[in-house]
Amino acid sequence: MASTMYQRDPRAGLFLGGTRSSGAEVRDANVTACQTVSNILKSSLGPVGLDKMLVDNVGDVTITNDGATILSLLEVAHPAARILVSLATQQDKEVGDGTTSVVLLASELLRRANELVRNKIHPTTVITGYRLACKEACRFMAEQLSTKVDKLGKDSLVNVAKTSMSSKILAADDDFFAPLAVDAMLAVKTINAKGEKKYPVKAVNVLKAHGKSARESFMVKGYALNCTVASHAMKLRVTNAKIACLDMNLAKQRMHLGVHITIDDPEQLEAIRARESEITLERVRKILAAGANVILTTKGIDDLCLKEFVEAGAMAVRRCRKEDLRRIAKATGATLISSLANLEGEETFEATSLGYAEEVSQERISDDELILVKGTKIVNSSSIILRGANDYMLDEMERALHDALSIVKRTLESGSVVPGGGAVETALSIYLENFATTLGSREQLAIAEFASALLTIPKTLALNAAKDSTDLVAKLRAYHNAAQNAPLSDPKRGLMFYGLDLINGEVVDNRQNGVLEPTISKIKSLKSALEASTSLLRIDDSIQVAPERKEEVDPHGH
Repeated sequence: MASTMYQRDPRAGLFLGGTRSSGAEVRDANVTACQTVSNILKSSLGPVGLDKMLVDNVGDVTITNDGATILSLLEVAHPAARILVSLATQQDKEVGDGTTSVVLLASELLRRANELVRNKIHPTTVITGYRLACKEACRFMAEQLSTKVDKLGKDSLVNVAKTSMSSKILAADDDFFAPLAVDAMLAVKTINAKGEKKYPVKAVNVLKAHGKSARESFMVKGYALNCTVASHAMKLRVTNAKIACLDMNLAKQRMHLGVHITIDDPEQLEAIRARESEITLERVRKILAAGANVILTTKGIDDLCLKEFVEAGAMAVRRCRKEDLRRIAKATGATLISSLANLEGEETFEATSLGYAEEVSQERISDDELILVKGTKIVNSSSIILRGANDYMLDEMERALHDALSIVKRTLESGSVVPGGGAVETALSIYLENFATTLGSREQLAIAEFASALLTIPKTLALNAAKDSTDLVAKLRAYHNAAQNAPLSDPKRGLMFYGLDLINGEVVDNRQNGVLEPTISKIKSLKSALEASTSLLRIDDSIQVAPERKEEVDPHGH
């Protein structure tokens, strides 16, 4: 079969084994794969989007409508569709939100580009046109549509968080969670060596505790650890804490397997046992001698060492998560130490490896005991303790909160916002359509297609809200067209900030309504969607090598 296929294809030459498809066939296959992925996400876009339930091969259930989470849990085999999955993951890392819309936009751009290529326009021309359109769109967005956060005040930050939460499980309680997210982000403000203000999302620790309702979640200043002190005899509060972060077992040293010791005197056996205990005690004493009064370790601490810590009046916590210790080490200026051996082969513990915090205390919060590290030296930290009915709900709340925190961080660092609810996409669509008619080259067609592709976002938003998308989008386009054709002083310019209100099915001023998103998130998602669609559009040949056939070995040796 394969040989006859290649006989007909003069380009195949000496190519053996595997399949080759080229030209329109490949592009169509890529478009179909991307459409399939984006159709999965389509119904989860926007404040009235629906959730997806994903069951993995072990039977674990995830219920979510976060684009990146859905795609990361799907087993995607098609190489082109995988590009969209990595696109969503990258958007999640870079911006934190807008993962669904970026995938929808990329697949729509690709579909429209494929139509152009079918109409005998070269892919390179389409790519050039798309690039130009994206550049113009970003410029127009930054100059015309964005508003500085300083003008709108702290409320705008809360509104940005609310907009991010509107499509998630927290939408019903956004008046409670949005200020919580903003306060948590403002609490971790740091200024780096260059004098720039930074808001690290990782400095906010999110803990999940069962029980009570979502509205009984709360924020605490300081880094919360879901652990308790190793012994009840220890202090529960240490001020001016010097923290040692260890990644080692503080238990009696055992001889390694396979080590043989031949002895001829039973007393030597006792001496060996005593030395085994002594090795660990020496380590503990070295750590305490360096001035440590709070010891956090990822492994265990046995009773022998506990006694030593209790007598020294230190606080020891065992079985902490390594991730937590890394963050605490970063926040307090400590070093996470996995072995006390130095370069000379001796065991030492330097005082420089200790971190500093104003207070470390164990507090009872609801039903759980938590350890709080307050007043950390280098990076301020805050923790949010989420309450909820069950695991699925808590996981989804954590994802929603992560998106909101990332978006607040982006807004604080970039300092400008644009109206949400399809306002930006519609405005850019109208602007690019007008811009396309000013060009006398072939790129005009590609730019016009880019403009139409942007409308997929407001259309999908309206569709998911069970509203008439044709009617609403037409009205929205009329408003934006009037705004862009009006002179600068005309009050009609204000129509530029109009977007969809999906609950009532109307077109409203989203800047006044507080539906806002950070400009940088929109610009990033436009650029990422463009990159993904152009990289797929460049492909005109696909060669898949057939896997080698292994000879079947007869187990009986016949």
